[in-house]
Amino acid sequence: MRNKLGTAVLLASLLGVNLVAIDTAQAATKKKPRPVAVKTESKSGKHLRKVSAAPAETLRPQSPAQLAVQSGAALVIDQNGAAIYQKNADVVAPIASITKLMTAMVVLDSIPDLQETITISSEDVDTLRGSRSRLAPGVTLNRETALLLALMSSENRAAHALARHYPGGIHAFIAAMNHKAAALGMTHTHFSDPTGLTSENVSTARDLSRMVEAAAHYPLIREFSTTAGSSVEVSGRKLDFNNTNQLVKSNNWDIHLSKTGYIQEAGKCLVMQARVADKPVVIVLLDSAGKLTRIGDANRIKRWMESSTATRRPMTRA
Repeated sequence: MRNKLGTAVLLASLLGVNLVAIDTAQAATKKKPRPVAVKTESKSGKHLRKVSAAPAETLRPQSPAQLAVQSGAALVIDQNGAAIYQKNADVVAPIASITKLMTAMVVLDSIPDLQETITISSEDVDTLRGSRSRLAPGVTLNRETALLLALMSSENRAAHALARHYPGGIHAFIAAMNHKAAALGMTHTHFSDPTGLTSENVSTARDLSRMVEAAAHYPLIREFSTTAGSSVEVSGRKLDFNNTNQLVKSNNWDIHLSKTGYIQEAGKCLVMQARVADKPVVIVLLDSAGKLTRIGDANRIKRWMESSTATRRPMTRA
């Protein structure tokens, strides 16, 4: 063995190779694995693309036994952007109607006349999934009401009509959505429509935390997305609409921004900016299987953070 090692060293010396440098470089490589692209199976059965080699689940405070999140992907960040909890936070997945937060920002960025009347047309009808709506083609409402319904009740025809009435039309609107996503550093996000009905609207929990933080700077988005319910005037008659997130009605929650989403490929989704344990946090839950899983996960996160036994040692965002 020693003769073989001696021969190897002599050979390396003759070739001008520094074995120590090689070992050091290899060790460094092992310590810092390069990001890889792999596939994981979502709860909804769709293969999703993972874009980071970071551990699938990181938990600080501890311990994992204290928090059992059922959603396929989850992220909780504090006001400094530090991750308090993350699970598959860099997996690219469909985001359904979480899309409408970006839709609202692009609408408001254009500084429109919110009192201008817009008309729902046949172009706004969902032919992809056949989702229902009480906004029949031909009904009129002002832009502000359409924005309220898109954020509070996730009204697809209202969201599509807002995009259609954007300067340059629907194609210019979608381009503006992707431009804003890039400006926010949402590097693994892509939008193909303003409603989220298509599974081509994809993002990661980490990217969505950036979108939530950006949307929280719009007072109207904060107000409309957390309105529990409203009676609105549509074509001269009153219609009652409710928030799709039941937690906004709970006295146990202090929610400043909210959006839900669902299509089969995305599972149940929920994003919120809220105050938990007297600290502002952003909560992102994606790919939840089951009607109440995302609500249960949100409540579990809240109880976990409020637990007096939790040791809070926030982790720097990767």
